[in-house]
Amino acid sequence: MTMEPTMKRIERNVLGGELADCSHSPTTGYFRDGCCRTDSTDVGLHVVCAEMTEEFLGFTRRRGNDLSTPYGSFPGLRVGDRWCLCAVRWAEALSAGVAPPVLLASTHERALEVVRLEDLRRHAIDAGAPS
Repeated sequence: MTMEPTMKRIERNVLGGELADCSHSPTTGYFRDGCCRTDSTDVGLHVVCAEMTEEFLGFTRRRGNDLSTPYGSFPGLRVGDRWCLCAVRWAEALSAGVAPPVLLASTHERALEVVRLEDLRRHAIDAGAPS
C-alpha cells in the first residue's frame, strides 16, 4: 500500500495571492509561526497583519486587551512591531479612527468576512503588493 504525501493547503491573502509572513520578531500568529493563518479553533480570527501604533496600542489597552505589557512568554508589543490582530478589533479601531496600518500580502483572506477590502487598502503599507 502506497501512502500519498500530505498536501499542505495554500493560505491566501486578501489580494488572492499566497499569504506572506507577518512577523518573526516578535513571532506572531495564532499558531505562533509568524503568519496570520487561521482555522476553526481560532475564535478570535487573528488574521489582520498590522503594524502597531501608539494610538492603537492605547485603544486596545482601554478595550481590555493590553498588548504593550509583557506577561509570561509574551514580550509585549512596541510601536512598529507587526502583529496578527483579531479582525473584529481592527474593525473597532477603524470605527474609532485609530486603525493601525496593515500589510495586505500578510492579511488572511478571512479578514474579508469582517472588514472591507477598501478599508484595508486605505490603511495598507504595502498597497503595491502583488496579488
